[in-house]
Amino acid sequence: MRILVIYCHPVETSYNAALHAEVVRNLRAAGHEVDDCDLYAEDFNPVLSREERLGYHEVPNNQLPVQRYVDRLLCAEAVVFCFPTWCFGMPAMLKGFFDRVLMPGVAFDISDPQHVKPSLTHIRRISAVVTYGRPRWTALLMGDPPRKSITRYMRLLTGGKARVDYHACYHLNVATAPRLEAFKARVGQAMARFA
Repeated sequence: MRILVIYCHPVETSYNAALHAEVVRNLRAAGHEVDDCDLYAEDFNPVLSREERLGYHEVPNNQLPVQRYVDRLLCAEAVVFCFPTWCFGMPAMLKGFFDRVLMPGVAFDISDPQHVKPSLTHIRRISAVVTYGRPRWTALLMGDPPRKSITRYMRLLTGGKARVDYHACYHLNVATAPRLEAFKARVGQAMARFA
């Protein structure tokens, strides 16, 4: 498959960076064509400008400021997200990707506002590798927005057809080295079997 990996973490020596490397290595080893999108390395601008918001519904001109990312998403058959959870949400950089790239004419058709239609119907698989500093019960208490964004919203944009996996490592702040290695190994195995 053609897989777009969307990675979002600013520190190249982080555990998230190690997970990202594991994801990419195993997907490529399994024979997939991987487009590795490192939002920080690519200096992605997450800010939806006033001009972009004013032209948000003007398809296809709304795509021009982020055309490169739109083209990469539309080319993909699968998307794998790799990111940390901060303050029980996505990093601002990744949220900005959602705000700026998942727009009318790309992720959904809003030409009839009463009947919005999904447009990412070519995406067959969605996966996420996500870390949390706190235990799972705190994420559940907060409603776990990152999980819902991936498993519900992204899937909705595919017309409900994409298969979704969500690999979460909770309580990272107190995780032992063996637990971190075990999670990374599980992620690698999941990516090696990705289909």
